[in-house]
Amino acid sequence: MSTSVLPAPRRGWLAAAALAAFVAVGLVGTYRYVDNYWVYRGFAPPHDAAFVKVHGSATQFVLASPALGGRRQLIDMYLPPGYSSHPKRRYPVLYLLHGFPGRPAAFLATVRMGVVQDELVALHRARPMILVMPYGSTGSFTDKEWANGVRPHEGWETFLARDVVRAVDARYRTIRSGQSRAIAGLSEGGYAALNIAIHHPGEFRVVESWSGYERADPVFSVFGRDQALMRKNSPQLTVGAAARKLNKAHTYFWLYSGTGDRALKENNHFARTLGRLHLPYRYAVVHGGHNWAIWRGRAAAAYLAASKRLAHA
Repeated sequence: MSTSVLPAPRRGWLAAAALAAFVAVGLVGTYRYVDNYWVYRGFAPPHDAAFVKVHGSATQFVLASPALGGRRQLIDMYLPPGYSSHPKRRYPVLYLLHGFPGRPAAFLATVRMGVVQDELVALHRARPMILVMPYGSTGSFTDKEWANGVRPHEGWETFLARDVVRAVDARYRTIRSGQSRAIAGLSEGGYAALNIAIHHPGEFRVVESWSGYERADPVFSVFGRDQALMRKNSPQLTVGAAARKLNKAHTYFWLYSGTGDRALKENNHFARTLGRLHLPYRYAVVHGGHNWAIWRGRAAAAYLAASKRLAHA
């Protein structure tokens, strides 16, 4: 039996290749872990319970928004169970606004709103709704506050309240009335839901803020140094002037904040203001901070709050 020994350069090349392969595998594993965590935030991927026999379906479309200077924005959708098999039925709509940083897909992947709807409808605890999840920024880490900013073609509020609502009503079998629309959001999206609904009384029957806030953040790229614009986009300062119209439209506010949330006092104050203005509302302080566990844990309650108060066909 004979043996052979590879030359030293050859051995070095093989060692380097093996190390590179090991590092590559490690990087792929790290990427998959980080990507999985970004999508699911440490939770298991969502799936319907076994008792669900009719499932909703995710879809999306691209909208060229006049409010954004023609910019094309992705709109994620979740059509309710039975949508395709009941071609004459129309549905109320729940608009869901993501926070910062964030993307709309988190409402399905992390908060599980699609699964929540499928299960509540299967259990006959809630009626089906169309879920609309617009992308309210130019990047996951670009802050737009869902507000009409000082720069040209930065009308993110108008993008949602006019362009998205009209496009959804034109493309899908919605009930085309503010009495059949709800707007909700988490964190910055909760602030935006309040801000947009107050600016557009009657456009949304139910308004939900999940761990939101009520005074505009001083984001220079959005508001510049315009203090009047910041006041105009602070729900705590604007709800009083809009109260009569909101009451006439039977607007209902539903909001909560965590015991460890930095905006807890702000939310307490806003809830007292709603009461003073005799605006219908429900406010809860829940145990926890400002995180996905709260938003995921409260998803069913949020869905029920909208479904029970919207006009259905």
